[in-house]
Amino acid sequence: MRRTISFLACCCFSALVSANQATTPIAIVLHGGAGTINKSQLTEAQEQAYHATLKHAVESGYAVLEKGGSSVDAVTAAVLVMEDSPLFNAGKGAVYTYDEGHELDASIMRGDNLMAGAVSGVTTVKNPVLLARAVMEKSEHVMLSGAGAEQFAKEQGLDLVENSYFDTVFRFEALKKAKQTMQKVPQQAKNYRLTAPWQPEWNMGTVGAVAIDRSGLLSAATSTGGMTAKRYGRIGDAPIIGAGNFADNTSCAVSATGHGEFFIRYRVASDICARVKYQGISADKAADLVIQQELANVGGSGGVILIDYKGKVSWSFNTEGMYRAKRLEGEAAVTEIFKQGQSK
Repeated sequence: MRRTISFLACCCFSALVSANQATTPIAIVLHGGAGTINKSQLTEAQEQAYHATLKHAVESGYAVLEKGGSSVDAVTAAVLVMEDSPLFNAGKGAVYTYDEGHELDASIMRGDNLMAGAVSGVTTVKNPVLLARAVMEKSEHVMLSGAGAEQFAKEQGLDLVENSYFDTVFRFEALKKAKQTMQKVPQQAKNYRLTAPWQPEWNMGTVGAVAIDRSGLLSAATSTGGMTAKRYGRIGDAPIIGAGNFADNTSCAVSATGHGEFFIRYRVASDICARVKYQGISADKAADLVIQQELANVGGSGGVILIDYKGKVSWSFNTEGMYRAKRLEGEAAVTEIFKQGQSK
């Protein structure tokens, strides 16, 4: 009799768990960078190209979730699409360093066990997000950098390319303009801080994705080429867990884009999740408090995308625009660029 009761209890518990998992809504949201983005800067063809690539990325990630795949696989798939596109400051479209090369960063994190992987300053890895994931899943470490990270990438059989693979005419023109701006600063005033007329988009453009799968697992991935004309091995927030990327099943998953130095100093991604977890406020409210108020008040510009543990998606940014897309279960994909709607 006792065995029968125990068996029935186990069956009921298993059924309850399965029911809860079955009702967890799948969703994915992504960004392709924030900054001074308005219609006057984009031709109709360029605008359509951004919408098309954003849709391709979000649909690629959603297809993984729809087939029962994990959110880790979903955010990886979405970021890969953007890394392979010259439109974004990640992978193929990475900005130039001061020395006219490319140094890439990326990170990934899962919210159930807080496992994470990150890489910084890599120059020959075709898809840094895959290397970050390999660090998370196949090493005892969280972050690898430079030559060591590239050695690990080779050992893992990841695609390696010449640094020139990341070259684009558009980014090289941005580098030349950035250098001209830097040269106009009086020698005695040069302390390598950004000064007008430095363009905000020169230190933005990171890509990222966050997702929730059927099991309720939250994941976040972020990838970037960093800041135009960066020097001295500068590393931004994208590979730093808690600054530009964070995921915790008890609160939310966040991927950030913007002026990395501010996102590092104000630990933006983890701060948003901490407010959800410890203050009990909604993720969208927490994001607005951090991005629209605290960060904006100190001159930090950029934005975030996020999903909370219930599957609610949102974004917040204090710039003129942010390339972004989302797809929720039962709804069509939505892509947006500018501050005010104009979804596609």
